[in-house]
Amino acid sequence: MSTRFQQQLKVFQSMWGMENLLSGGETASYEERLLQIAAAGFDGFTDHYYDRDHVSRLASTFQPLGLLAEGQVFPATVEELAPALENGCEFGCHHITIQADFRPRSLKEAIHVIEGWQRLAEQVNFPVLVETHRYRVTNDLLFTLDLLDEMPNLKLLSDLSHYVVAREFPLPPTEVDDQQIKTILDHGWGFHGRVSNGHQVQVPIRFGQHASWVNIFRRWWAYGMASWQRRAAPTDTLTFTCELGPAPYAITGSDGLDITDRWEEALMLKEFAETAWKEAIDSNVV
Repeated sequence: MSTRFQQQLKVFQSMWGMENLLSGGETASYEERLLQIAAAGFDGFTDHYYDRDHVSRLASTFQPLGLLAEGQVFPATVEELAPALENGCEFGCHHITIQADFRPRSLKEAIHVIEGWQRLAEQVNFPVLVETHRYRVTNDLLFTLDLLDEMPNLKLLSDLSHYVVAREFPLPPTEVDDQQIKTILDHGWGFHGRVSNGHQVQVPIRFGQHASWVNIFRRWWAYGMASWQRRAAPTDTLTFTCELGPAPYAITGSDGLDITDRWEEALMLKEFAETAWKEAIDSNVV
């Protein structure tokens, strides 16, 4: 078997995805959420990483638990990335994910800022990834594909749900849609996982009416993992964050509460990711 299969998948849980999970829609403390994440067998968590006091508080719990951290940051300028990188160096992180909070009208403007982030990222020993996300520089799928043509070394964090809903993908997606998503995945170095359809960014994955979209996302995740396995170093680790957000991402009833158990579905996503990883390994065995 190829040495690349020394690679490992690390499944994370989003701290944001654990908001409003208690009875009546209450939220557990950061410490309680981290304990629950560790007890459920997750390898790490995802949370904001730009405020030093907040990250220090997280580290006092996640480090003794042996959890890994994905730090999220929302910079609009080159300089605004620096605090998250400093926190990552001081407290540790698996990688930093950028939700690029600016909306350029030209590739030139986007490239100028992203190249600045890449120069900063060269100074740290962990990956810095740009997330595919609505209302961010990567908002539009076609703009992002054009950006990749100009910056083929750009490392993405693939959240496919945003493109499916933003472009109102049909069911099934067309061959062109499918190939465009695969191009994103071929530049992906991590995942945020939820299932969307052409009209809702987060559908309940336990409901039978969404089974077709669940299967499509699972196929895309396995493809993306197989692609990563071929590109990454033999001892690299890939992360998949289960990211089922609270309302208004989550669909709610007339009482304002979730119509499905997001924690239960996060555990389902964890199993989906682990299965996709095994399928990716099988597809790469020659």
